[in-house]
Amino acid sequence: MSTYKDIGVEKVGHVGTIEIRRPPLNFFDISLINQIADALDEFDRDIEIRASVLSAQGKAFCAGANFGDPARQAQEAREAEKKGDPADSLGAINHLYIQAVRIFRAKKPIVAAVQGAAIGGGLGLAVSADFRVTCPEARFSANFTKLGFHPGFGLTVTLPELIGKNNAELMFYTSRRVTGEEAVKWGLANELVPQDQVKSAAMKLAGEIAECSPLGLLSTRATMRAGLADRVMAQTNHELAEQTRLRATEDFKEGVKATEERRAANFKGR
Repeated sequence: MSTYKDIGVEKVGHVGTIEIRRPPLNFFDISLINQIADALDEFDRDIEIRASVLSAQGKAFCAGANFGDPARQAQEAREAEKKGDPADSLGAINHLYIQAVRIFRAKKPIVAAVQGAAIGGGLGLAVSADFRVTCPEARFSANFTKLGFHPGFGLTVTLPELIGKNNAELMFYTSRRVTGEEAVKWGLANELVPQDQVKSAAMKLAGEIAECSPLGLLSTRATMRAGLADRVMAQTNHELAEQTRLRATEDFKEGVKATEERRAANFKGR
């Protein structure tokens, strides 16, 4: 297995494991999503690996993007320059979504071990997996409207397909945090176990999958997820356009500030 900066990658029998190592909140950026996609590509090339587990260190599975991080803002500026348009502050997010689509193109089943919060784009990452094992302490939230802008990471495709259009609308329009118990009830997660057993339960599920024929798994998963990556790619183009428009508003700045200060936002609709 290759060595990566922000993730640990191992092979346990016929199961490949990816552990995000940016505790405590495991905020993502282009580099992290790219590393996860690269690891999944590596698993696809390894004939011995039949399924994978995506887990994380720390108290959160993934808290999404850290919009208040100066380093992230500087990275966005660098990515915009690479595209030849310094004014395009979302150049980095566009590139991030390109990397995210690579995750959806992975050929083998993925089990996400969601031991804590999966927020915003972190929810999108969790939903990119085929299955989710979680615990009562976990929280799932599409908190984009609370920040003042539009959902991303392909969630406007993946979430309705997983939990139904109306439940997805409820999560989008309220930005509420869904508990582990609710997630299982809605079909957002597949198994609920004690927090200290989340990863082991995910490994058990991946191991059960890996007992099946590798060719049968590849064929069946290709059928079940046919066109998904292309739908996500098309939808992230729309999501990015809406995020670009709304991120220029006063409400977005207020939403980010209010989230950092842990208070209700005072939105003005402009």
